[in-house]
Amino acid sequence: MTNNETNPQARMAEKIAQIDSICARARIMPVITIAREADIFPLADALAAGGLTVLEITLRSVHGLTAIRLLREQRPELCVGAGTVLDRQMLDAALEAGAQFIVTPGSTAELLKAGLEVEVPLLPGTGSASDIMLGYALGYRRFKLFPAEVCGGTAALKALSGPFGDAKFCPTGGINPGNVQRYMALNNVMCVGGTWMFDSEWVSNGDWQRIQQCSSEALQLLG
Repeated sequence: MTNNETNPQARMAEKIAQIDSICARARIMPVITIAREADIFPLADALAAGGLTVLEITLRSVHGLTAIRLLREQRPELCVGAGTVLDRQMLDAALEAGAQFIVTPGSTAELLKAGLEVEVPLLPGTGSASDIMLGYALGYRRFKLFPAEVCGGTAALKALSGPFGDAKFCPTGGINPGNVQRYMALNNVMCVGGTWMFDSEWVSNGDWQRIQQCSSEALQLLG
């Protein structure tokens, strides 16, 4: 048994470092809900060709777990996580599928405690200072702000930096080309999550070149 396995603080520090590494690689994280199994590889490949290689696959559709499993098996160069994880059953299913990180839209005591036990890092969702404090008490210092624009956007993140000076966020929900630079300019923002790079109509029409171009342009906005 390693020291990290017996030292909760060391384990959490390791997971925080993993989240930091994932978010530094991502900068912009596509939040993907798969409508058709046939879209899994062409969509992932188009995003990756545009420079977006960290993917959050939500469990909002029946194809989510399949997408995670197939991408982990056949696209090992990508970093694939599971999003919209709502309870322990979904967490266990995502881990079995091979998810490399877990993202939740909100925070519950059950999921926060489960995140301490599993091997991969968990990025808990928060929409208020109270949510942050739930995670903070267990050692969490990295959070998803959702829905970011509804929760106050960059003004909220600036305000949260006061009481939670060592917390950092991945804001998701309402991020677009018009505001992404303002979010990424904040010291407590690690990366952002979004969907504007792959409009659902483009996916339905198989316009993969357009998705690749939009992904590349999204990253160019960040310099």
